[in-house]
Amino acid sequence: MLKTVNILNKRARFDYEIIEKFTAGIVLAGTEIKSIRLGKANITESFCEFSGHELFAINTYIEEYSFGNQFNHKARSERKLLLNKRELKNLARSVQAKGLTIVPLKLFTNEKGIAKLEIGLCRGKKTYDKRESLKEQDTKRDLDRIKKAF
Repeated sequence: MLKTVNILNKRARFDYEIIEKFTAGIVLAGTEIKSIRLGKANITESFCEFSGHELFAINTYIEEYSFGNQFNHKARSERKLLLNKRELKNLARSVQAKGLTIVPLKLFTNEKGIAKLEIGLCRGKKTYDKRESLKEQDTKRDLDRIKKAF
């Protein structure tokens, strides 16, 4: 049908400790899905925030569709995320009580061609945690090189 699109937020995995993951639908305008299918989106600087009882992805960049007309979408705007009411309540409770944040991890299209956003309930890492994760990556890379040589 369509090629699958996977746009990752690598910075979030480095800066945050991911506690729980959710898959949410996104409310999009007409030309936004076309830009996403072309792979012209960026979620590295985005975050999620509650407005009332609804969850919004803020600062998500979806490039304007090049073949669009005057009804083209804005590149950076708030986009509503679709989750179950129970999931929204649990997320809101944990963000308020524990001081956690909600960060987009991956923007992808499913087998039906519908755009989904994988969000994570995260806790910020300290600098020493970041150094530890860099050391782990280096050792893993070195081990892979050694394995490949033999």
